Amino acid sequence: MSSYLSASWVYPVSAEPLQNGIVAVSDDGTITDVWTAQQGEALNIKGIKFYDGVLVPGLVNTHCHLELSHLAGKIPEHTGLPGFVQQVMQQRQASEVEIEEAMELADRQMYVNGIVATGDISNQIYSKGVKLKSGIYYHTFVEAMGFNPGRAGEIIQKAIETRDGFLPLRATIVPHAPYSVSAELFGEIKKISGSSEESVSIHNQETLDENLFFESKEGHFLKLYEFLGLDIGFFEAKGKTSLQSYLPFLSGEARTLLVHNTFTSEQDVRFAQEQHQRLYWCLCPGANLYIENRLPDVDLLRDAGVTITLGTDSLASNHQLSILAEMKVLQEFKEVPFEELLQWATLNGADFLGVEAQFGSLEKGKKPGINLMKNLQGGLITAETSIERIL
Repeated sequence: MSSYLSASWVYPVSAEPLQNGIVAVSDDGTITDVWTAQQGEALNIKGIKFYDGVLVPGLVNTHCHLELSHLAGKIPEHTGLPGFVQQVMQQRQASEVEIEEAMELADRQMYVNGIVATGDISNQIYSKGVKLKSGIYYHTFVEAMGFNPGRAGEIIQKAIETRDGFLPLRATIVPHAPYSVSAELFGEIKKISGSSEESVSIHNQETLDENLFFESKEGHFLKLYEFLGLDIGFFEAKGKTSLQSYLPFLSGEARTLLVHNTFTSEQDVRFAQEQHQRLYWCLCPGANLYIENRLPDVDLLRDAGVTITLGTDSLASNHQLSILAEMKVLQEFKEVPFEELLQWATLNGADFLGVEAQFGSLEKGKKPGINLMKNLQGGLITAETSIERIL
């Protein structure tokens, strides 16, 4: 049996918005049809539940760190990335009970905020129990990190154990960031996660110091390695930006998410497009403002026609886990149209995670979740815009 939902506007994402459109939904949440108001009238549909607002698909968060939820409010803003990383390492230790309770609250926050699927970074197995019980679909990205080339084999074996520990949940081994993964470890990751069926992510150009390190072996990362007790005498500057230095190490077949992109240049984008045909570019504006107090060049990415997704990062680096909040920042500071933001927040993210057959758009046969957005004004997100999960 189907129920019928309508609103002032229905945004299928995969098709044009429908004024007073109608969505037919089965008892298990599967969409059985989507009609215009005129089609609904011709079919003489009865019992339609009408909402004052905009119906949209469930949102997709392509970059989160559930494991860091217990650090909410503990790290000051505007530390810069090297300082932030150092504070995370100093403060992330906590009891398993504290970590799990914080993750449960964070998971619930995302669910209430209309998020139906999340790409989550994990270094440990801590989040498995929360994910198994969650109403959110999770794809776990198990980060492998180690800048010492001699430890690549040892590190990849530990990552394999962690990945397999997440079964039956979907999990993939991925590189953490260019400044924390040796060329040898990149090679090991490529062997395991390089197929066309995989989704892979990497933190990219989140701080100016990342580029400085690869271009001339200068900047604050040298202090970070010193803090970590790492001898990086083996490393030689490439004279190129970090993206241009590491991207050739990644598989060109896997769906690959570049996360943050705060200091990505036009030359970097052109290089990336020539090098890799399955790239997705994730924006986490709330975290970028929290850590570096700077946003990526969004107009550059839009003009280049790249595929953009949205992420929240962690509660250690953001004030909330809300894709709507990220959309608000981008509309306020970068004036991105609502329909474009919605594509980034839904179908693009689902496509990256490889779950577009279920999530990302209001289409017949999908079970994408349905959200109601209220208080949009003239097609714009405002400070008063809210989201409510309908299905």
